[in-house]
Amino acid sequence: MPEKKQTSSRKTTSLDLQAKELGMGGKLSPETDENLYKKRMQQRKIVQSKRLEERKTKKGLLIVFTGNGKGKTTASLGMALRTIGHGHKVAIIQFIKGGWTTGEEKALKMLSPNISWHALGEGFTWETQDRVRDEKLVKGAWQLAKSFIKDQNYKLIILDEINIATKLGYISPKEIVTYIQSFKDRKNHIVLTGRGASELIISHADLVTEMKLIKHPFKEQGIKAQKCIEF
Repeated sequence: MPEKKQTSSRKTTSLDLQAKELGMGGKLSPETDENLYKKRMQQRKIVQSKRLEERKTKKGLLIVFTGNGKGKTTASLGMALRTIGHGHKVAIIQFIKGGWTTGEEKALKMLSPNISWHALGEGFTWETQDRVRDEKLVKGAWQLAKSFIKDQNYKLIILDEINIATKLGYISPKEIVTYIQSFKDRKNHIVLTGRGASELIISHADLVTEMKLIKHPFKEQGIKAQKCIEF
């Protein structure tokens, strides 16, 4: 690592440690005197400003939402909402879902012409009951996804439930990672959703969030999937 980069890295680490030591504030801070508390938060603001100055790099991110809890697709669609709000194009390719029209698809299409939505699955494995056709649909969805990934006019590409497709063996994580990494100066952001994300994909991702299941109305109360919650 070049000396300049090493120095910058050490400085960033030092600032991160200072920020952690100063804390978030509020009732978590130990001061009982409000003047002392204000001084702590002033120091925190100075450190935070320096942290932001040190982080200047921009790049196209690989983002993963995985885990057994709800909210993976919902999180990715929140990013889609942000993106169209900034006037950029979004492509959404659904690899497993596709047997029904969702509220979010209707809403996003009404909000902006910059949404390209493709529901290319036919449902869960116990609904389709056809591994050969399922795999064919996944392969087709991946070919479409690749065309959007290489199109820099699209700022955000969401590959919904692609992690499930890899878990079922319909597409290899290595193929996904290799294709994405083939674009050295890629500016768009790619989101992979679905439980069971492979370790290979996680290791190459820039941002990974795992949704943890604590309670679910279907499991605990026998409540069926409902509009506005599941679709």
